[in-house]
Amino acid sequence: MTIGEERDDRTVQAWAVLGGAPELAGRVRYRGAGDLGEGPLPVGELARASVGVCGLAAAELAAVRAGGRAQDVAPLVVDEGAVATAFVSERHLRVAGRTPVPFAPLSGFWRTGDGWVRTHANYAHHEAALVRALRLPSATPEAVRAALVGRTAVEVQELVYGEGGLAVAVAREDGEPQPLMEPVRESGARGRTLGDAPVGRPATGVRVLDLTRVIAGPVATRTLGLLGADVLRIDPPRLPEADDAYADTGFGKRSALLDLARAADRAVFEGLLAGADVVVSGYRPGALERYGFGARELLERWPGLVVAELCAWGWRARGPWAGRRGFDSLVQAGYGIAARCAGPDGVPGVLPAQALDHGTGYLMAAGVLRALAEGGGRGLRFSLAGTGSWLVRGPAGAAPADGGPAGAGTGAAGAGYAAGPWLRETASGYGMVRHAASPFGEWAAGPSRWGTDPAVWLPR
Repeated sequence: MTIGEERDDRTVQAWAVLGGAPELAGRVRYRGAGDLGEGPLPVGELARASVGVCGLAAAELAAVRAGGRAQDVAPLVVDEGAVATAFVSERHLRVAGRTPVPFAPLSGFWRTGDGWVRTHANYAHHEAALVRALRLPSATPEAVRAALVGRTAVEVQELVYGEGGLAVAVAREDGEPQPLMEPVRESGARGRTLGDAPVGRPATGVRVLDLTRVIAGPVATRTLGLLGADVLRIDPPRLPEADDAYADTGFGKRSALLDLARAADRAVFEGLLAGADVVVSGYRPGALERYGFGARELLERWPGLVVAELCAWGWRARGPWAGRRGFDSLVQAGYGIAARCAGPDGVPGVLPAQALDHGTGYLMAAGVLRALAEGGGRGLRFSLAGTGSWLVRGPAGAAPADGGPAGAGTGAAGAGYAAGPWLRETASGYGMVRHAASPFGEWAAGPSRWGTDPAVWLPR
């Protein structure tokens, strides 16, 4: 889309789901070219729309903090090259000159007796669970292939999940519709009053407690950090994060370790909550509730908070899926996307980007920014499956935007696109890293090493 053309359908859809004033959606314009590859689904449109509404929500918050109205938002221009580069940020990452390996040898598609299964074994504990479940003589691809002969995909899926691992039968049909976002509750209270903010940093002074891992949630919080928020990520010490994952998504935040099973650490955590404005959670449903820190409990004790929750399979998922762990690659497999992307030989395929992760991340950041502009005191829910549902059919329960069918394309894809202008080199706790720039500007510094920062807020 060139500057000045008609509004973008997917941007209108996403902004409506986020509850934004309809007249503002047309103020987002796209320029340049981005290339996320050809395929059967409109990944490029999802990418630019999710970034576009995030930028629009940031502009809305800036207008409110300046004492104006949401309607005072100026037109916003998003560069499609920056979007395309950011959506594959993990592919552009170089850590001290080294190219990270995106998937471990036991992660991928495997043929079964009746179809295909997708495994995720990038973390050591997930690989160990896969080995136990299939009783592998060795942790090798050859052993996996031999173990799956004669087994059904669902049988493998259940065996592996039963051992605490991750495997999903490749679905042949699209999954059930899921909402792109659910505003699940409002506390009736307002959060802390936010004053003026510097230009380009509308989240300045906002404290964000980051309880997320891997890509989607960390993309949301690194975006909030770039926009000025004090983002503090908290992880349990017994569940290490992969260094390469944190080198990519650790920008704009600090990282500390707390064990909520220990009374002393739980007290520190409650102190952080008392000073927080936003909590972003990416653990599976029920994981934080067992410590008394689910969204309902948080809003009862600290009613001015904005609480944004993320899960893999959707908050309306049926049966065991509602509480299961998942990653972008697994949701693509279980939601029917991998089957849509299959090659002529029938081997399941993948989207040209981990678009469910990145798209959900920008949508979460947009939801948080909009909630802050409206005064806080509310809970929001997002899921990878919800973003997948939007990709394959548009938002659940929504009609296509005026002027064309859902997903109608207007962007200039591919022609002349190169990632170089949006790549940067920055010093970090892992050495010099080459990384994708944010579509919204530059981070002040690279990430520290995971888990090495104190569990305290910075002075306001």
